[in-house]
Amino acid sequence: MLDTGAAASDERSFDEEVDALVVNELRALPARRSAAELIATQAAVVGGSFVAGAVACAVVSKRRKSKAARRGKRSGQGTVAASRSFLVDIHMLQR
Repeated sequence: MLDTGAAASDERSFDEEVDALVVNELRALPARRSAAELIATQAAVVGGSFVAGAVACAVVSKRRKSKAARRGKRSGQGTVAASRSFLVDIHMLQR
């Protein structure tokens, strides 16, 4: 158990000295971009994201196919009757 009374009695005052640079220069905000520039930027982001997702799907699909082909080459193993794939971890607990 923690004793909170001892912490209050050890309280001390510290003076802190900070080295800082004061900046008094004002800068103008950048000009607002036009609607066409914003739409072009959004379209570029959406297009790039779509391409990245398509590439990721192609890589995963190819890897799964190559793993399945390697598994099929093994001799002496039975066929798989059913398979389940979940997006969550399932843990069986012993009672």
